[in-house]
Amino acid sequence: MTAELKSTSQGRTMVLTISNPEHRNALGPEMYAAGVEALNVAESSPDVRSVVITGEGAMFCAGGNLNRLQANRHEPPEVQAQSIEGLHSWIEAIRTFPKPVIAAVEGAAAGAGFSLCLACDFIVAAEDALFVMAYSAVALSPDGGGSWQLARALPRQLVSELLMNAQRIDAPRLHQLGIVNRVTPHGNALADALVLAEKLNGRAPNALASVKELMNDALDTSLSRHLASERDHFVKNLHHANAGIGIAAFLAKEAPRFE
Repeated sequence: MTAELKSTSQGRTMVLTISNPEHRNALGPEMYAAGVEALNVAESSPDVRSVVITGEGAMFCAGGNLNRLQANRHEPPEVQAQSIEGLHSWIEAIRTFPKPVIAAVEGAAAGAGFSLCLACDFIVAAEDALFVMAYSAVALSPDGGGSWQLARALPRQLVSELLMNAQRIDAPRLHQLGIVNRVTPHGNALADALVLAEKLNGRAPNALASVKELMNDALDTSLSRHLASERDHFVKNLHHANAGIGIAAFLAKEAPRFE
């Protein structure tokens, strides 16, 4: 079966499904390019308000295909570098995408699959889902921004355990640590992610885009510059039509219908 990234619609939500069942939904260059293209389409479409990324069947994603990596050892280093650049383009596209992105995780999210989850704005995971950065077990180091994300979210000693010791960590523990947003019964991750997506779809898209941009910039700028950015976003959003809709609906105790 061909490895692919399937794209479907659930109302105003685009669902991207990692489909490579023969190799436990392992990722590859064709999926990276498809992921970037899908987000470009979603960004320009007013009909898409959010994106959910999930895996086909009982597993989210096994990360990289070890058979492909083994073959790449016999190729010039540029071959693997180009492949990782493709993955990183997808990670950056998720991070800068102006609409909410939710990972819906069943089974395992390993290696780059874990990194893919960490790049999303929300993670909804089944109670028996497992996350692992198994790179060190095969004498490799992380990619996909996993070490960057974890180092900013968790204590150093726990990050060392996850990255150096390839320690598995389950969804309830990651929920306690603030990385997983929702823990759901086995088999319900996608359904619950879509419920969350629909709630987000009811928010003003321009406001969510501002929030995401401010969050992305917060750790890499000074307080004074960030305050200036908050001011500019606030003023821009106040003068957007959606602010008029939202304020009027609140005062009238009605549900807003944002553009």
